[in-house]
Amino acid sequence: MKTKAVRIYGKDDLRLEEFELPPIKDNEILARVVSDSLCMSSNKLAHQGEAHKRVRHNLKTNPIIIGHEFCGELVEVGSKWADKFKPGQRFSIQPALNYEGTLWAPGYSYEHIGGDATYVIIPKEVMEMDCLLEYNSEVYYLGSLSEPVSCVVGAFHAQYHTTPGSYEHKMGIIEGGTMALLAGVGPMGMGAIDYAIHNDRRPSRLIVTDINDERLARAASILTVEDAKNHGVELIYVNTKDIADPVAHLVELNGGKKFDDVFVFAPVRPVLEMGDQLLGDDGCLNFFAGPTDPSFSATMNFYDVHYASHHVVGTSGGNTADMIESLEMMTSGKLNPVMMITHVGGLNAVVDTTLNLGTIPGGKKLIYTHKKLDLVAIDDFAKRGETDPFYKKLAEIVAKNNMLWCPEAEKYLLENAPEL
Repeated sequence: MKTKAVRIYGKDDLRLEEFELPPIKDNEILARVVSDSLCMSSNKLAHQGEAHKRVRHNLKTNPIIIGHEFCGELVEVGSKWADKFKPGQRFSIQPALNYEGTLWAPGYSYEHIGGDATYVIIPKEVMEMDCLLEYNSEVYYLGSLSEPVSCVVGAFHAQYHTTPGSYEHKMGIIEGGTMALLAGVGPMGMGAIDYAIHNDRRPSRLIVTDINDERLARAASILTVEDAKNHGVELIYVNTKDIADPVAHLVELNGGKKFDDVFVFAPVRPVLEMGDQLLGDDGCLNFFAGPTDPSFSATMNFYDVHYASHHVVGTSGGNTADMIESLEMMTSGKLNPVMMITHVGGLNAVVDTTLNLGTIPGGKKLIYTHKKLDLVAIDDFAKRGETDPFYKKLAEIVAKNNMLWCPEAEKYLLENAPEL
């Protein structure tokens, strides 16, 4: 079986190639990848090469396939797994395997599996760790978004609060409490707003900040104040750019009180320090954004750590249970993280996009791996459509859906986009 895939050979050395996959073993599964969502973690991998902690091969002699937010269909199932999986089943994968204490993960560590490929071989570790997840939906893009959504789910579960007079910690956000999401209208922040409003454990008030009116307006048009109210959440969007004392302003909006749970979605020192200043008694600060600088630091008030029980938590990804919860909530319609997607392209666009991901504006870049398409922003479909009937039709479809990717758009793309 031949596959086309993007492989990494070293620092900044990504190549789209066609090569032969070996026959699967009894404890492996052959799969067809349909969609992959590009992640900044792959950008870090591309720039670090073998220095990345999840790489386990000499990349020059054993290049690995990149991409870890993927969805597709099983093609051939080895005999060991025939009682559990069947050809034709749709799947998603939890890449953080935690296999025997290693950091191995699809998209970072394997020669024959990664999201930026047409066909892959799923190794035994994935099944042994229960990380091959059945996915029941008419669309593939939600399966690709299940991994980033699981990061949000995991962050909410990692929050903790104390029990007065006891050393017992209560996990999760304060139900019915107050929450602030700082720099919170990027793709992951919007996923957090969606989850905060629609999961079973919700705050009573949610204040979301950013410094860009356009981003805030887009978020407010998709995740509306009215929908939040219908779910018992008072949702407030705030641009803090020109506010002289944003901490005082946010506290005032919160009824003169500081917050139970604060999430920081940008690795920016002043934003992180503002988050610390917004914490109330027994407040938990979640530093969600992963910095690229290993020496990144910020000031924290340790008087409040001692006397006001302030605490900090950070998570890097979700676990399998978080991903299962994400899949269940998406397929049931409780979550629709499609607002994360701002660009769509084919496998041919992966190399340049991955290398330059940090400088390309917008949210998630969704790749359909069997297609040959430039990376194009959804907002630019109409302009492309002036000379290309394919994009003209896509523009018409998304225009009916608040300029969001949708099942009809994916179906049209899969049926009409040129093959790679």
